[in-house]
Amino acid sequence: MRVLITGGAGFVGSHLAEVMLARGDEVTVLDDLSTGRFVNLDGIQRSPGFRFVWGDIRDERLLEELVRSHEAVFHLAAAVGVRLVVERPVLTIESNVRGTENLLRFAARYWRRTLIASTSEVYGKSERSAFREDDDCILGATSKRRWAYAASKCVDEFLALAYHEEMRLPVVVARMFNTVGPRQTGRYGMVLPRFVRQALSGEPITVYGDGRQTRCFAHVSDVTRALAGLLECADAEGEVVNVGATEEVSILDLARMVKERTGSASHIVKVPFDEAYAAGFEDIRHRKPDLRKARRLIAYRPKVDLPGIDDSVIAWFRCGTGAS
Repeated sequence: MRVLITGGAGFVGSHLAEVMLARGDEVTVLDDLSTGRFVNLDGIQRSPGFRFVWGDIRDERLLEELVRSHEAVFHLAAAVGVRLVVERPVLTIESNVRGTENLLRFAARYWRRTLIASTSEVYGKSERSAFREDDDCILGATSKRRWAYAASKCVDEFLALAYHEEMRLPVVVARMFNTVGPRQTGRYGMVLPRFVRQALSGEPITVYGDGRQTRCFAHVSDVTRALAGLLECADAEGEVVNVGATEEVSILDLARMVKERTGSASHIVKVPFDEAYAAGFEDIRHRKPDLRKARRLIAYRPKVDLPGIDDSVIAWFRCGTGAS
């Protein structure tokens, strides 16, 4: 296929581009490099069938031409990371909503198979032990900036499902849970690369809050395999599908694991959320996906466990390619 990946110079997008090229597809990456990095594409820039286009998904003329000339679209372009969302809420809302609206309109016009990347953030403050795709979304007050991201991605999902219902657009929504791996940086609040960088440089490993909040981390190789499978799965059209892993770890235990596996002498220090982000910041205590739908649709099972995830990120930083 001729595949377009918006946000393809980002962490997940660059890995996905490699996966699709390895399958023999032609891949075009569209990215404005606001959060993505051109260096993420170093391994594929000279690959046959690869093309990079610098541009903004809000540029309607450019986006329409690219959608028209490709057979399938992975839409990953978005404002990412808690810190960026808190510091730049206007960018978050405009990029996520307007960009997705543009893309879906053109995908429907030319009837292109489409995957919309969403996030576990849409579940909000729900306290379920494992989140299922049809669970309620419980968001905080509009005065709390962090919910701007979740709300914008909810709108993206509503739009995608509406285009499927009204125009029969072959679209699937993938809700990703805490994807990690090589090339992810800590610039926008991503916790694992921040811990690894701090541990390797001898800085204090900063745990925000009490550290008892839990997450389930999925390796980017597992996630991109799932995204590729969902795009091609006819039964996934018009569906929202969780993608992630189910091995839970507290953030404090994650810090301890990173300290141990790097052999670091760094101290683990707890930092209140109000100091890390902004006054009144609200965190999510637990986030674990129910993956039964992904297993049913594409036989998805994550292969890389948490120690393997940690080691892959540590190795990447030790090679000198990690960034703060």
